[in-house]
Amino acid sequence: MNNFYKYLPTSEADERWGIFVLNAGCNRISKHAAYPAPDHPTHHYFNWNNGRVLDEYQLIYIARGAGKFESSSCAQIDVEEGSVFILFPNEWHRFKPDEQMGWDEFWVGFKGSVIENLVRQEFLSRTNPVLHVGVSDPVIQLLSEIIERTKEEKTGYQQLVSGIVYHLLGKVYSLVKERSFEPEDPTESIINKARVIFRTNIDKDIDVKKVAEELNISYAWFRRSFSRYTGIAPNQYIIQLKIERAKTLLADHTKSIKSIAFSMNFESAFYFSKLFKEKTGYSPEEYRKNLRDMRPSRNSAQD
Repeated sequence: MNNFYKYLPTSEADERWGIFVLNAGCNRISKHAAYPAPDHPTHHYFNWNNGRVLDEYQLIYIARGAGKFESSSCAQIDVEEGSVFILFPNEWHRFKPDEQMGWDEFWVGFKGSVIENLVRQEFLSRTNPVLHVGVSDPVIQLLSEIIERTKEEKTGYQQLVSGIVYHLLGKVYSLVKERSFEPEDPTESIINKARVIFRTNIDKDIDVKKVAEELNISYAWFRRSFSRYTGIAPNQYIIQLKIERAKTLLADHTKSIKSIAFSMNFESAFYFSKLFKEKTGYSPEEYRKNLRDMRPSRNSAQD
């Protein structure tokens, strides 16, 4: 998981859309680390003693670890792994990870008339801002997609990421509802935690045995249960995640095949190319050429 944040400009057209995204990012906070980090932007910086007030909504998801949250409308509450908390505009709040654990956080900041309507209709509540949805791979995927799109800032990206925010809010709402009626399956919970660990460490050399240890289960049970639940062995699942991530990176023609292989922590560009062709039927160069060939030419776009 690479720490990242970005603050975004918006146009009048973006704001008329009904939801517009102001910022997005992710951080891995190690135990005993300063929080927020000293390089956090001044206009969003705060400390636990003073807290802060923002002029926006934010959704923050804690994928790993634990901590505390407090706001003007919500007494101090423990935040556990798999929690979402919503920050409301013009309301004092503060939060921090547990010093002994740290946490992995993803966030997106946004505003708009659509969100104001959700608050008026009481789908979002200042008095109940902390929602437990569990360790959820779909939530991570949606937040990761927002982050990737904001990195690129391609034309029309605001409308795209604002749609993902709306989808994300719907997903959170549905997960809260589901959990209020159905007890969580322990095996499902462990598999979901493992998938999030895989996804948030996709740029590293992931040791499945160490992941099993982190989850306090035997490697044999984990390998068997993961394969039965997902239909694919853990190591193959990790490879598929890496290949899918590589496909996204290959769309950026400024990145070399070697640099992509390195960023995905493959042992060599040759091994990456060999594995990519085994899984997709194309070499990375062929896949990139196909992407280029599928784009309409400038002349055809003008016809």
